[in-house]
Amino acid sequence: MAPSDAPCRVWPAPAKLNLMLRVVGRRADGYHLLQTVFQLLDYGDELDFTVREDGAVRRYGDAAGIPPESDLAVRAALLLQRETGCPLGADLVLRKRIPLGGGLGGGSSDAATTLRALNRLWGLRLTEDRLATLGLALGADVPVFVRGRSAWSEGVGEVLTPIDLPESWYAVVRPPCAVSTAAVFADPDLTRNSPLITMPVFFAGSRRNDCLGVVARRYPEVAAALAWLGRHGEARLTGTGSCVFAAFDCEARAREAIAALPARYEGFVARGINRSPVLALDGP
Repeated sequence: MAPSDAPCRVWPAPAKLNLMLRVVGRRADGYHLLQTVFQLLDYGDELDFTVREDGAVRRYGDAAGIPPESDLAVRAALLLQRETGCPLGADLVLRKRIPLGGGLGGGSSDAATTLRALNRLWGLRLTEDRLATLGLALGADVPVFVRGRSAWSEGVGEVLTPIDLPESWYAVVRPPCAVSTAAVFADPDLTRNSPLITMPVFFAGSRRNDCLGVVARRYPEVAAALAWLGRHGEARLTGTGSCVFAAFDCEARAREAIAALPARYEGFVARGINRSPVLALDGP
């Protein structure tokens, strides 16, 4: 195999929102069965990759205090090496924009971009299906980023059906707290038996998030952020949070909401997209 001779370039790693999240059951191994809708955003992290001949994987840039051994992008590169026997390595330069622990999929998206980029740069030629399977070993949200399409999702997050969603503008707000996803899913009060719904029911307006009640009780700052954003639009929780969001029909209204943010909150404006910009570099 021969590595790509393409020059080093920026690879995007987009954020996501969960527009709906239903917990519909639990497997014998403890994993929760879900229905959710992933909306990709035109906002995210960026990674640069330079191929190394010595097999080493090195990470540089803004890692936000995450040690390399815990970084999903580094873990993705090492997994790809192990699974393919590739003798090549890479220098990864990471520029973080997606806040940690916000329910926006930052680490998962970084991992997916790493899998797709290094598959190309190392000349491995693995299929998208194979990359998605590898991604699932790193986290339930990784496959949707590998496939790079907004999607209806079932199972533990790996059964994906691409869908076209309205490309709305979103105001995304991060309260000053970090939510433990593990703690939310372990909470005895979490609803675990929501009935399955169909896509038409979702598009007709069924947008509930079964984690909302538990998160709002355990994290008052999230509840306060929802209440504040709710004065500007229909405020919802993405995943288990901590980020909350509201959809708007134009950029100006979303920016008005973010401009009014209290000092204790962080936030940004993004547009929903149905195809990841990664696909323009690597996809079909």
